[in-house]
Amino acid sequence: MHLLLFDIDGTLIASGGAGEKALRIALREQFAVEDDFRSIEIAGRTDSGIARRILERHQIPATEQNVSRFLEGYLAQLSLLLPQVPGRVLPGVVAMLDALRTRKDFAVGLLTGNLVRGAQLKLAHYGLWHHFPFGAFADDHHERNHLGPFAQSRAQAHHGIAFPPEKIWILGDTPHDIACARAIGARALAVATGIFSLDALEPHQPDLLLEDLSEGAALLDTLCSPSAR
Repeated sequence: MHLLLFDIDGTLIASGGAGEKALRIALREQFAVEDDFRSIEIAGRTDSGIARRILERHQIPATEQNVSRFLEGYLAQLSLLLPQVPGRVLPGVVAMLDALRTRKDFAVGLLTGNLVRGAQLKLAHYGLWHHFPFGAFADDHHERNHLGPFAQSRAQAHHGIAFPPEKIWILGDTPHDIACARAIGARALAVATGIFSLDALEPHQPDLLLEDLSEGAALLDTLCSPSAR
């Protein structure tokens, strides 16, 4: 079996800015601080890592208590905002996930910078949560490059077999997703459906680089090929 690990924001869905807006409101409500986050890198980072960076930027101690307080406020706002903003499922995602449900040669999970609860809120809202029985999340570690082993371990527990790196694809829309794949020796599929263009992603040398996932089911046979680069 091959293991496909999907990023969420910019890869599966576009949330219409719900996540960033929820962070801004949570920061204001929990710590009385305003920030437009222009100097904070969000795409491809983990929620827990983003929270630490924002707090440190405003000289607020990034203690476990403060980070938890910030993220609880974020999740509360996210649940309110998702139905209010014009988000969408990205091209080819539904067809690809539906095709994967009929394939016995693929295991499917998440590798995302979202918290577990944030991932569930977003994907349930767009009708995708049921496709992903396991994953690795920002609750596991605040550095994305440390998430791969969590996903591998949970995939093995769920399916009863080990997944060597050469059988793993990490699908994402940022250079951080590509680096995360490299951290465990996995292959990287990058899509230009987030804020990074094809030209911006290409220098990071993903094994496959696509405009989007619109090839859907047809893409799966490509991912099985040992020569896919």
